[in-house]
Amino acid sequence: MSTFTLENSIVRKIWGDADVILLLFAGAAAEYSLHRSVDWLAFTGSILKDPIGRIFATVAFAQDIAFSSVQKSNAKLAQINAIHKAVERKRGMSMPDWAHRDVLYLVLDYSERAFTLVHRPLTAEEQEGIYQYTRRIGEGLGMRGLPASYPEWRRHRNTIISENLVYSDYTRELMKSFRRDLGPWRFQLLLQAQGLITPEPVRNLLGLNPLPGLNQALQLYRFLVASGLRGIIQKTLIPPDHLSAVQSLDLSRAA
Repeated sequence: MSTFTLENSIVRKIWGDADVILLLFAGAAAEYSLHRSVDWLAFTGSILKDPIGRIFATVAFAQDIAFSSVQKSNAKLAQINAIHKAVERKRGMSMPDWAHRDVLYLVLDYSERAFTLVHRPLTAEEQEGIYQYTRRIGEGLGMRGLPASYPEWRRHRNTIISENLVYSDYTRELMKSFRRDLGPWRFQLLLQAQGLITPEPVRNLLGLNPLPGLNQALQLYRFLVASGLRGIIQKTLIPPDHLSAVQSLDLSRAA
């Protein structure tokens, strides 16, 4: 049975690495908290009640798609479509096409940003590979008219990065929810990670000011991981209730 992604693909390197995934979702949470469609995510109330749990549920979907057979991955996409439709019926309106598009775009963008920060820049071939994979996801979710190639997508992403972002009451409430569940010092760590990975429009709207030397701290983290201290670091930084969930994210360590 054929798999949805190749065994050594950049997609699996990204979605099988806990460090990359955590940084990816730190950035994605920052940008999506500003997005004009965040009211859809807040509609059921689950994201404000348990933002970290909602992220891990989303990661589980993403990993299932990336590491499963074509048949199972397509079934998972159909399940996501059904969930979206159920929310639309409950709300009595359809989610805007641009909202679907922007979320797809930001996940792709932060995938590349996170992998680059944790490991290395993607090659042109890897950039095209992760984009074509993302395009398949988008088409599986019913999106049409997506750019044909990574360079076209990158130009479009750079053009629209600010057009649907605004600081709102939802932004404020979502950030309060993260602070409540992470505690003060872990929340500050989240803000620093967001300041490191997000583009300028997001940093400006959220007032993110990464500390000087943060890139050097990331280099130190890489050294400590290479020295076999990753488990100790995770136990220190990750809330105990979520430690096992983080550790289970490592399906295939990136090189």
